[in-house]
Amino acid sequence: MYPNRSESTEGGHGPGLQERRFAARRGCERLLSGSRPRSLREQLAALAEDAEHVYDLDRQPDMYGDGVVRALEQRVAALLGTEDAAFFPTGTMAQQVALRIHAEAAGLRTVATHPLGHTERHERHALTVLSGLRSVWPTEAPRLPTVAELDAFDEPYAAMILELPLREAGFVLPSWGELVAVSEAVRGRHGAALHLDGARLWESAVRLGRSLPEITALADSVYVSFYKTLGGISGAALAGDAGFVRTAGAWRHRYGGQLFQQWPAALAALAGLDRELPRLGGYVAHARTVAAALAEAFAVVPGARVHPDPPHTHQFQLWLPIAAEDLETAGLRLAEQEGTALFGAWRGSGLPGLSMTEVTVAADALEWTEKDVAAAVEGFLAALPGKPF
Repeated sequence: MYPNRSESTEGGHGPGLQERRFAARRGCERLLSGSRPRSLREQLAALAEDAEHVYDLDRQPDMYGDGVVRALEQRVAALLGTEDAAFFPTGTMAQQVALRIHAEAAGLRTVATHPLGHTERHERHALTVLSGLRSVWPTEAPRLPTVAELDAFDEPYAAMILELPLREAGFVLPSWGELVAVSEAVRGRHGAALHLDGARLWESAVRLGRSLPEITALADSVYVSFYKTLGGISGAALAGDAGFVRTAGAWRHRYGGQLFQQWPAALAALAGLDRELPRLGGYVAHARTVAAALAEAFAVVPGARVHPDPPHTHQFQLWLPIAAEDLETAGLRLAEQEGTALFGAWRGSGLPGLSMTEVTVAADALEWTEKDVAAAVEGFLAALPGKPF
């Protein structure tokens, strides 16, 4: 459906368009999806201000993972209810390490993944190329596997990775009961390890209706991201029991992740935890309002669709039967001429004239009412080349 690509290239159609989109969104008075982009100067100023409240800046910088980095690891372990956590420069590296550890412990080179999961879509087959692991898929449906599918699966595996939520399927989540049942099947009847790709775990707790420690207790390891939802600079954490994290630290070094200093990313992560975690319930609730308003406003476009409806988190997909290039043009016109940014990048689906964008409801969207969304969509449709609607 989409080509295998790294996340650094997602949503872009060349540097010229990216620069124009950056300038247009930065100059907008109102943004519905995502956050207002910042220049390097603005990023530095914001970090300096936020860092004052999360760590003693008179202490010396970290060195190979101590200091503020270690403070972040301990904070994450406490939030997730795990014995320990290890900071990684990227989630890709963290998940490679997690699955490698579980595979070596089991003496198997097979891991159960999902064809829409991050390890399959955005990591250039690193599981095989770097770690010699082989992926198998208990399901190819655009959701997480069911217990029936797992019990019918006839190939042994060392570990299963569950992406919560499954982004490429529309940021979809199982119910709490379904997640518990899958955990029991994988770790119990199948005798395998369960790893959670929790890049967006923070907001998943809202729909699941359970605390972060209750969720992570269902798994043997979990990865969380510091930049996707929390607005950090970069970085991730891999959490689990003390022995697992100790081994993960050794592999982090082997994979080149033991950096000399990482204080900017660590400070931004600590600030993001303080700023964003208390807001996530509001984001998820307002995403349902925004999704319903978008569905109603785009009802004049045959085939327009919000997915899932209602959203499971504060992110969801919007599908339109219009070429991505025309939708990009309309969005830029609206932003540059009216000072309103509705959406981020649009992706073609591989089918002619069908495109999708991911809508992220965060702080800037909270002031939007249903009437605001309807008025902006009307302007967006009027800005389409040829004005087909």
